[in-house]
Amino acid sequence: MDFQYASQIIKESASSCLLCSGKNCTAACKKGVDAAKILYSLRFENACGAYSQAKKNTSCLDCTAKECEEACLKGKITHAVPVQKTVSALLSLSEDSEELKDGVVSFPDDEVYLDTLFCGIRCENPFFLSSSVVASNYEMIAKAFDEGWAGVAFKTIGAFVPEEVSPRFATLRKEDDGFVGFKNIEQISDHTLEENLGFIRSLKSEYPTKVIIASIMGRNEREWESLARQVQMAGADIIECNFSCPHMATHGLGSDVGQNPELVSAYVKAVKRGSTLPVLAKMTPNVGNMEIPAIAAVNAGADGLAAINTIKSIVNVDLDTFVSQPQVGNYTSVGGYSGKAVKPIALRFINDMKKCIETMAVPISGMGGIETWRDAAEFMTLGCGTIQVTTSVMQYGYGIIHDMIDGMKRYLAKYGYNSVQQIVGQALPKIVSTDFLDRRTKQFPKFLREKCVGCGRCITSCYDGGHQALDLGKNGKPVLNKNCVGCQLCLLVCPAKAIVPGVRTSVSNNKDSINR
Repeated sequence: MDFQYASQIIKESASSCLLCSGKNCTAACKKGVDAAKILYSLRFENACGAYSQAKKNTSCLDCTAKECEEACLKGKITHAVPVQKTVSALLSLSEDSEELKDGVVSFPDDEVYLDTLFCGIRCENPFFLSSSVVASNYEMIAKAFDEGWAGVAFKTIGAFVPEEVSPRFATLRKEDDGFVGFKNIEQISDHTLEENLGFIRSLKSEYPTKVIIASIMGRNEREWESLARQVQMAGADIIECNFSCPHMATHGLGSDVGQNPELVSAYVKAVKRGSTLPVLAKMTPNVGNMEIPAIAAVNAGADGLAAINTIKSIVNVDLDTFVSQPQVGNYTSVGGYSGKAVKPIALRFINDMKKCIETMAVPISGMGGIETWRDAAEFMTLGCGTIQVTTSVMQYGYGIIHDMIDGMKRYLAKYGYNSVQQIVGQALPKIVSTDFLDRRTKQFPKFLREKCVGCGRCITSCYDGGHQALDLGKNGKPVLNKNCVGCQLCLLVCPAKAIVPGVRTSVSNNKDSINR
């Protein structure tokens, strides 16, 4: 079988898998292939982990049985995931292929360390649950700890219990993939203060090596100070001040505070009066310059920062009723937006704070659109010491931690790092102002003729959204002309991955000399 398009087969199969909890495909296989594990790893960008798993049992290569695909629940919706073809395509890759370039297939696990020190607290790995519904009671967090999460930012605790609405979630979707954006209008914990303190006490007693961040929100300085004192007595390791929830039902809370440097300063000082624990200020992205409230927090005594919380949003409008989602009766409200779509915004704010003189040395716990080990690594290379996750857990469950840990270790081993702390901040020097960028050279696209299927997507995009630099050749495939400016839009839209970056060349070079 020709696996010229192996990467496309692998990607499409992984994205179509339902990731069902029963793992029917694995259970049905009579040859012991853990197909579910392979598909899970592929879905969460851990191709090296999937390849390693597939290499343990290569029975798929000559398998003619279809028990796994007959058991696949996706077949009840459209068509079963082609497990045998997917695993065979995966095994057709060479270990130095593009798909496997960011990790290693085998490595000495005990020589790669993920433990890290954050605000003076040792964490067994950098992966935390963020303060949200995924971290709201003892049973949930205990399960997450058992799976391998190093710590948790407990869902925000207050001296009051809010009244919630139903429903309170909505999504933004694209094509047949999982949701890329997620909106919520949920407030702080719906448990009483006494219940939440009891959860923290039990968790710290039974999981003494796990790190518990107590997220708190007060309505005045007295409440902030009191809450800080009580969560410390309950056993919390770190306090996170929620200055950023964008949809509290009462004004003067959440992001209303985070947009006001004077209130940020006053409340951080109140928390420091009530506790000796490290204090994080959780920043709102609903500002133009996050550095301003961040500086106020640090000057008031905050030991670290957490960013970003959700972004104020309206995700859609029902064109029959003209009501946006989530629809509560005949109304909705502005809510907090999270998920993969907000990652670029989160990274920008973190970069800004790490470039600001007053905050560059302050530890940051990063969040906002983290789904995979790769997302986590990107946040860490921009200076985050730990990362926090919610929306991905809401889609896929706590089990994503396994590929986060495995993928991160394989990446570190690939590049010769023995500690995750060695990558922290590595990307910061590569982010520069636009006037510093090289404008004397261009990188034109290179066309892989053998992979091109002649669909014409690149030509359409270049003509209608670019520089009219592609013509249709006699063989139905694109030909580059002298209009090309090297924007590489064609590369981004090619569904067959038949266009790659070419050699960077001087602007004065004749474009006829480049690979067309």
